[in-house]
Amino acid sequence: MDHSSALARLDRRVSECRACPRLVEWREEVARTKRAAFADWTYWGRPVPGFGPADARLAIIGLAPAAHGGNRTGRMFTGDRSGDVLYQALYDVGLASQPTAVSAADGLELYGVRVTAPVHCAPPANKPTPTERDTCRPWLVQELRLLRPTLRAAVVLGAFGWQAALPALDEAGWPVPRPRPAFGHGTRVALDGLDLFGCFHVSQRNTFTGRLTPAMLREVLRTAADAAGLR
Repeated sequence: MDHSSALARLDRRVSECRACPRLVEWREEVARTKRAAFADWTYWGRPVPGFGPADARLAIIGLAPAAHGGNRTGRMFTGDRSGDVLYQALYDVGLASQPTAVSAADGLELYGVRVTAPVHCAPPANKPTPTERDTCRPWLVQELRLLRPTLRAAVVLGAFGWQAALPALDEAGWPVPRPRPAFGHGTRVALDGLDLFGCFHVSQRNTFTGRLTPAMLREVLRTAADAAGLR
């Protein structure tokens, strides 16, 4: 089985997972009750798999799908304010075919980039528990292993994602130094054939307050794209 087929199979398996009762109950309740603005949508209401090509050279690792974003559309960072910021920046630096992501059928393509998360279900209050994070880790490990032949850089959004990504990267074959490097915006860590970058999360709290500006995000993405050989 080639990597593209294997990744597509993994994505299907991810979307069927019911391992965390709290997350299953929440994502399905949100899909039933909906938000008034999206009353005419049929929500995805399942785990959201990664998005992007199987031969990606750059991975972007977030936290978890948003209740009325990815949990609604079925695609990572699609249909919410955080995604608006992320995909605009990816477009600005030449890594996406368009600056907006509104649905899984909107034609958006990523160029050499795979977007994923350590937790695939929308969590209440955007806060997965450590147990939920650890239960979901094998999916990220398998995804990273399939990406390993081409993956050369990864951008991790936020401290939670950083803490979740480090053990997954280690298990997927990129030994992480001890003590583990601390998260910070602009942090760069050289692993075995992979450059790891830290970036503040594209949350509304960070983008509305200016803690993370579009220029700051573009700079991290450009540096990571250069490290991945995409520019």
